[in-house]
Amino acid sequence: MSAHDRAAFLHEFVRAPFTVGAVAPSGEPLAGLITAPVPRDGDPLVVELGPGTGAFTAAIQHRLDGRGHHLAIEVNERFARRLATRYPQVDVAVADARNLREVLAERGHHRADVIVSGLPWAAFAPSRQYDLLDALTGALAPHGAFTTFAYTHTRWAPPARRLRRSLGGRFEEVVVSRTVWGNVPPAFVYFCRRPRVPRAPATRAGMGKDARALGIVRPPQD
Repeated sequence: MSAHDRAAFLHEFVRAPFTVGAVAPSGEPLAGLITAPVPRDGDPLVVELGPGTGAFTAAIQHRLDGRGHHLAIEVNERFARRLATRYPQVDVAVADARNLREVLAERGHHRADVIVSGLPWAAFAPSRQYDLLDALTGALAPHGAFTTFAYTHTRWAPPARRLRRSLGGRFEEVVVSRTVWGNVPPAFVYFCRRPRVPRAPATRAGMGKDARALGIVRPPQD
């Protein structure tokens, strides 16, 4: 992680703290752990949500080693431009991660094999968290894996606890990693597999009984 990356990340955090969500990029130990499900063979479709300055991008590219397709979705145009310049082999889309399925369809893809998230979940309102989970579970292959991280010091804060409950309702398997003490601040990873996708699409007016049975209940709108 270069000093220039740190400065750029801090600058964007000051400009838009609720979309950046951290004052510094994630470190290499966390990047290596969160990208572990990216297969080292075959031609997987790997989607990266909220790549920022590319802390996880480099680790994904290292594991792919020229194979497959790496799609990075970044809502911050400055980050997206820097990322596209630094990693020309990565397909960078300037878009909201809630539009993941549409972005995949535009590129002729249906489901991702792995989704790696660098999104600041704790900075999002409940309705935004649920919309994002709708998008990614609908875009993940049944055999696929989803990984995201959280900071250890926020583990018991209401947004973090809400995310943990939501992940449990959306995936049949949710495994929590060890704490990566070398990250600043210390963080851990959620490894999620076997997405539970409701038979009927979710709507803001309500959800079907299948979704309610899974504990996927939307909060009131903010």
